[in-house]
Amino acid sequence: MKQFKIAVMALFALVTVANVNAQDSNNPWAISFGLNALDFRGGAAISISDVASDHSETSDWNVLPSISRVSVEKYLKDGFTLQVAGSLNKIDDSSEMYYAIDANVKYDVNKLIDLVFGSTTSYFDPYVYLGGGYTTVGEYAGAMLNVGAGFNVWFSETVGLNVQSGVKNKFSVWEADHFQHSLGLVLKFGGTDTDGDGVYDKYDSCPNVAGLVAFNGCPDTDADGIQDSKDSCPNVAGLAALNGCPDADADGIADKEDMCPNEKGSSANRGCPDSDGDSVVNKDDKCPNVAGPVANGGCPWPDTDGDGVLDKDDNCANEAGPASNNGCPLPIITEAGVKTINMGAKSILFDSGMASFLPKVSSYLDAIVATMNEFPKATFAISGHTDTTGNAKMNDKLSQKRANAAMTYFVENGVDASRLTAKGYGSANAIDSNKTRAGRANNRRVEITVTNN
Repeated sequence: MKQFKIAVMALFALVTVANVNAQDSNNPWAISFGLNALDFRGGAAISISDVASDHSETSDWNVLPSISRVSVEKYLKDGFTLQVAGSLNKIDDSSEMYYAIDANVKYDVNKLIDLVFGSTTSYFDPYVYLGGGYTTVGEYAGAMLNVGAGFNVWFSETVGLNVQSGVKNKFSVWEADHFQHSLGLVLKFGGTDTDGDGVYDKYDSCPNVAGLVAFNGCPDTDADGIQDSKDSCPNVAGLAALNGCPDADADGIADKEDMCPNEKGSSANRGCPDSDGDSVVNKDDKCPNVAGPVANGGCPWPDTDGDGVLDKDDNCANEAGPASNNGCPLPIITEAGVKTINMGAKSILFDSGMASFLPKVSSYLDAIVATMNEFPKATFAISGHTDTTGNAKMNDKLSQKRANAAMTYFVENGVDASRLTAKGYGSANAIDSNKTRAGRANNRRVEITVTNN
């Protein structure tokens, strides 16, 4: 008997020193401590009517005004829990002390409710139990059959109120059937939470790193709503559309891949703008608002002298000149041009005493026109000449007519008249002998001189 009392007291001591840890549905352990009340029915067997009326008849309840019941529970499986409880009390009629230790198997009724209705409440947890125990009153002791029900009302994940009521049926003739009711505080514990984040290891996808319940215990370091394992930028808050990376300029390109993170640009330019659309991004464009080639840093090639030949192709960038001469100005006339004109002029011969050309002279005249037009800045003096046939006054007039005939031909074929002068010199400047027929033919001529070369 003494050893039994010691066992009950030891169970009370266990409750006072047990560590209560954070818990959830994973916690396998629970302890409870509180009051118990005994209701005897004169030693007779308890009937159904006794059970129905017990809770309304409290005048004969035996209550010890102190912590008088403690229990330790271990979750087993599929809603079943093993409960070991110790209780003490005092029988008012006899002043005998009451001691009991019980082992019951509890079944969580929420399991059945969930199976039938598909849902339960998280704060109300009813159960039924069946078990046995050993009870002593004074010098009498014996085994008992326990049957009852109870419920826990949870104030939080770890703390709740326990209410339990049941019948203890005797096995020996000298024992008394009785009710035992209890009210106490219940605490759950025993779950493992290695990283201390409130998510137990069994359900924690990141058990060694503190995280959030929303992410099954995994962290979201930058608090952007994307857990680190799925966040391409876990230390900087970003956008879900960019796998957790920021986009400072809101151009749809993550900053870590954006060559211009603070300026809105296009993906084709790796996030950089190209204002003038010349394929040179602004940060590398020396002329960001004017289109230009890459080879010139995004700037258009200049044409300093305005001759239509870009400086890059202009051998004389500061002097206007045609493309045919690589942008350099043409000479007034080249030596080859002078030679062409001189040779052509020697072939422009006239009929004796007339200002009309000899046959086949037009080809030479056309060659002279082409050369004059090739060098549009050159000016020319056309001089007319005669042989010594006739008097000097007539020859002066004839030489002028011959000079004018040549000038008229040139103007009619595209040479600007302002570039030409014509003057007759009579027979004064002979180039051959006037004593021979051939010599006189050579003297009937025009000569062309470049006047600004």
